[in-house]
Amino acid sequence: MASSVRYKARETRSLLQFKSFLVLCPVIVASCLLAVSVSAKPDNLKVITDGNWEEILTGEWMIEFFAPWCPACQQLQPVWNEFADWGDDLGVNIAKVDVTEQPGLSGRFIITALPTIYHCKDGVFRRYQGARTKDDFLSFIDEKKWQSIEPISSWFGPSSFLMNMMSALFKLSMFIRQCHNYLTEQVGIPVWGSYVIFALATLFSGLALGLVLVFIADFVFPSRRFSSSAYYHKKYAVEQARLLQQLEEEQEADGEEEEEDEDEYGGRAEKWQRRSTTEAAVRKRAVGGGGEEEEDT
Repeated sequence: MASSVRYKARETRSLLQFKSFLVLCPVIVASCLLAVSVSAKPDNLKVITDGNWEEILTGEWMIEFFAPWCPACQQLQPVWNEFADWGDDLGVNIAKVDVTEQPGLSGRFIITALPTIYHCKDGVFRRYQGARTKDDFLSFIDEKKWQSIEPISSWFGPSSFLMNMMSALFKLSMFIRQCHNYLTEQVGIPVWGSYVIFALATLFSGLALGLVLVFIADFVFPSRRFSSSAYYHKKYAVEQARLLQQLEEEQEADGEEEEEDEDEYGGRAEKWQRRSTTEAAVRKRAVGGGGEEEEDT
């Protein structure tokens, strides 16, 4: 009797385990399918880095710039993943850029707010300013609403010289930040010590750059003290000719002044002579008239 009771209990447990398996089996299958679909999403959602960003210059793209710590980016991420599933149907590439890992792209595209979305068509970039829902993204591509948005100027395009310099500057700033964190966290140098090190490095790098520029300037425009003797002979001859010409001009000016003085002096002498002659004639007439009167009397 006891053995039959135990046998029935075992059958009951086996039946319950089988029912539990039947109940859990669909859940397990659904989980596997969900995992497969999730794992397939990265194929639709491309990741852009400093190494492959030039791929977006061809074809049509929608690119999201985000940061993991950004709350708005976290809210947008599920919508962006759903939008990426429609990329093949729309014929557009959906991509994302993590600005914390790609500071060069952050500077290249001048990312000042997160999240930022760009539309790119054959190298022409436009900033998306619409609502951030899947339907709005789909209509933006399907109805070609991007055509009504003014494209970014070529001067500020990501492939321009100015943006290349901006990208290099952002990379340098991130490198300096990483060095600062390494010195303060790994090496144990205090913060002020790290600042002193960077100040000295900046000073010496500036001196080195100045010396390089001086060497380049001396090479392109050599100093006169290194010129040949012919240069000095030529310079001496030119200086002598200039002095001789100046001396001749001064002599000619002095001669003209002397002639003017002589002409002025001669005119005055002639005038005085005429005046003296006139006065003598007047006196003579006066004297002659007096003598004739005496003879008459």
